[in-house]
Amino acid sequence: MASLRERARRGDRLIGALLRMPSEELVEMNAIAGMDFVLIDCEHGPADLIALRQHIAVASVHRVPVIVRVGENDPGQILRVLDQGAEGILAPHLDTGAQADALVAATMYPPVGRRGFATYSRAGRFGEVDPEAHRDWYLENTLVLGMIESPLGVTNVAEIVASARLDGIMIGPADLAASTGADDLPVPDAIAAVNAELRRAGSMRMDIVGTRAAAEASFADGATFVVYNLASSLMAHLRGLAAPVD
Repeated sequence: MASLRERARRGDRLIGALLRMPSEELVEMNAIAGMDFVLIDCEHGPADLIALRQHIAVASVHRVPVIVRVGENDPGQILRVLDQGAEGILAPHLDTGAQADALVAATMYPPVGRRGFATYSRAGRFGEVDPEAHRDWYLENTLVLGMIESPLGVTNVAEIVASARLDGIMIGPADLAASTGADDLPVPDAIAAVNAELRRAGSMRMDIVGTRAAAEASFADGATFVVYNLASSLMAHLRGLAAPVD
């Protein structure tokens, strides 16, 4: 079975859902519904490693890869998340190329990065994989994504995406809007500038949306990954269910 990164690199359009723990049943429901991946939020949601391991294990039963949004500048969490079998990392608040380089270093095994090497974790099938094959698979298939969420990140987008082995970028529209001042590019222009640079550099793009129509528009505009904000989508659905009669 092709990895998520392999599918993205060959040009597949990949749809997923962002959720927070505890949501094991929602992981299964998204898998059965046909989502290509699940994005688990350990930045704005709980980051309990035991619960995360259970969610990743449930996803693997259904052969659905997991990306984890980690806390800012947390190489220890990145290592533990990948050791439990996540296929990708999404890191918030990239403002500079140096921060992008640090993310890659924390995510990748030597000689590309500095991630601690072990095969006795869940990702290494508890020591039952060949160490060299394990290293080579993760060097090739680990998906490394960062988030641009500030005017500084927008300004530095070219140096950020130039970081070797950084696969792509997701814009954090809420944080970008909150941090944009009167002297900064308006948010729509900033988003357009980032997306234009991603196209120029050949970098992957992840968009977060709330509706199917928005997902279709993002794919049409060049996104590789589109992820539904499941809380927003479910709340909209629940509001509709709660008001069957106008």
